[in-house]
Amino acid sequence: MIERTGTGILPSYLRDEWWTPVSDAGATDVRDASTGEVVTLVSSDGIDLAGAIAHARTVGQASLGALTFHQRALLLKEFGIALTARKEELYELSKRAGATTRDSLSDVDGGIGVLFTYSSKGRRELPNAQVYLDGPVEPLSKDGSFLGRHVYTRLPGVAVQINAFNFPMWGALEKFAPAFLAGVPTIVKPATPTAYVAEAWVRILVETGRLPAGSLQLVSGAVPGLFDHLGLGDLVGFTGSASTASRLREQAAPGVRFTSETDSINASVLGPDAVPGTPEFDAYVTQLMAELTTKAGQKCTAIRRAIVPADAVEPLVRALGDKIAERVVVGDPHAEGVTMGPLVSLAQRDEVLRAVGELEAAGGRILLGATDAPTVTRADGSTGSAPEGAFITPIVIGFDGAADALPDAVHDVEAFGPVASVLAYRTVDEAADLVGRGGGSLVTSVATADPAVAATLLARTAAYNGRLLFLDRDDARTSTGHGAPVPHLVHGGPGRAGGGEELGGIRAVLHHMQRTAVQGSPAMLTALTGVWHQGAASRSDRHPFRKSLAELAIGDQVASPLRPVTLDDIETFANFTGDLFYAHMDEEAAAANPFFPGRVAHGYLLVSWAAGLFVDPEPGPVLANYGLEHLRFMTPVSPGDEIRVVLTAKQITPRETDEYGEVRWDAVILNQREETVATYDVLTLVAKEPVGETDASAEASVPAASAEVGA
Repeated sequence: MIERTGTGILPSYLRDEWWTPVSDAGATDVRDASTGEVVTLVSSDGIDLAGAIAHARTVGQASLGALTFHQRALLLKEFGIALTARKEELYELSKRAGATTRDSLSDVDGGIGVLFTYSSKGRRELPNAQVYLDGPVEPLSKDGSFLGRHVYTRLPGVAVQINAFNFPMWGALEKFAPAFLAGVPTIVKPATPTAYVAEAWVRILVETGRLPAGSLQLVSGAVPGLFDHLGLGDLVGFTGSASTASRLREQAAPGVRFTSETDSINASVLGPDAVPGTPEFDAYVTQLMAELTTKAGQKCTAIRRAIVPADAVEPLVRALGDKIAERVVVGDPHAEGVTMGPLVSLAQRDEVLRAVGELEAAGGRILLGATDAPTVTRADGSTGSAPEGAFITPIVIGFDGAADALPDAVHDVEAFGPVASVLAYRTVDEAADLVGRGGGSLVTSVATADPAVAATLLARTAAYNGRLLFLDRDDARTSTGHGAPVPHLVHGGPGRAGGGEELGGIRAVLHHMQRTAVQGSPAMLTALTGVWHQGAASRSDRHPFRKSLAELAIGDQVASPLRPVTLDDIETFANFTGDLFYAHMDEEAAAANPFFPGRVAHGYLLVSWAAGLFVDPEPGPVLANYGLEHLRFMTPVSPGDEIRVVLTAKQITPRETDEYGEVRWDAVILNQREETVATYDVLTLVAKEPVGETDASAEASVPAASAEVGA
């Protein structure tokens, strides 16, 4: 079980040790959301933030910098496994914050899922190295002796992550995982109401003994003067209110990368074709109920504005009311059968009720639910009032009048709880206008089976949203839902939503790195990037397919002799494959084509021949060919021409957990005039160590030919 010792103050984890203030004077009480019982005390009185930041920049940077992307990715997998083994404990702890087990699937399991996703993507999409290449080589001289390209290297500072109360695990881990994979140490600052959940997952990771020194620190409590210590090379990732984000942004020094994800008046549009009785209407109702009740509506991505056709308002409200009555049980998450817990605190409940009052004052009418204290299911299974709990029922508010005459409040006031407004529209353009009046959102969803409606709303609303979800009968069952960001896609939004981006696969890793244009000779760029560049030195001592990863080096090369291309070859390939395209079979038609001088060889014939020209057929370290990339045909080959191939070891990527690695080979097909016919990359899997005895014939030097491409 998750255990801690010492005073009742929630500890911080600083400089690889647990730390608590010497006194609880001035500490903040954190209470159970259902019962009001004190769970813990939170204070950071006397904390040495400067020391923590210095530790991250020195010890953390050194320990993470010694690892490659793949090594960091494997550690993320270990962390995910460790948290998975103890997630039931985290579920139980989260119940004290008002989270049901279903809520924990989005927070606890969602956070663990981020770790696994970045572990997988890091090993599949990043090199087993410390530098990431961005884009192709840019030739900067006619003779190829001066090149340029873009590289990403990790930032030298610390990633400070300030998180909201609603997702103490997912909200923190979706920031931590990309930073860790990039090689940047993290300081986590959780929101006070749920800081004990954040402390729990950090404690589990510490107990694995696998956290690199200085890579993760936790501040339980306030961070006074934090921004005084941050500068160029540091990052801040903030989730919370727009007003707090604005205040913090002003404190950040110019060199600090500041990303914010803030409150958002998200919309969900019911398409005009999604009438009652259609799968889209049913999916819309189900999704709206889920967004109202999951985490008791305390989600930055929750639906705040349900934008529906005017004649669908009444049937929607009726169907939603029936579904809430059937499925929603408000109460203490410890009680069996409860499907919606309380808000995180009494203060949060009061803030939501204040916002509801503001919407009512602007002309809103409560169509479902009430602001009165509800009857709830208590932890012991009994029902009744719970004055110490922050309970509220789902509330739906309606507004009368034309879409363009709706009060500003409905687009500006966010009741951060189980509250949504229903807004009527008469045309799709009106619906788009309503979406845009939210001032920038994290997400808008659209329930429609009509591609024309979807296309109009995409064109009209994409600029106002970080994510758009199109819900129809085909994806309703498999959709992750309006309010569920996934690590593969960006999370964030313009305007009111904060203007930042998180997640988005490797994009989030690169946010913690600096892109730099690097210029130099092919030899220098090869040395700096670990990727061979044409014009750099090559070696042709023996066939590179006879070399294991332990023996193979960047630049190892095989250059084949020339092979003639005949008309019989072309026709045989055409008839054998069925590719009778006129450019290969009809001289007159081919000559009329602006790209060909007459009949030409199939490009795939040439690629097939190239494999035969460069391959070494005997068993050895090369285990498999698993594809080719970036194939381009440059110069047509006519009957009577000759071709050869030059194959060079371009990039070597050992796999950390396997006895083999990946080798990317630079392949260039040339004709007898040394013109480039085709270029592409060949991908193979190669054993790390020699396999069996090496055949004497394979040890012989490769056939005499030019060892340099284009020589």
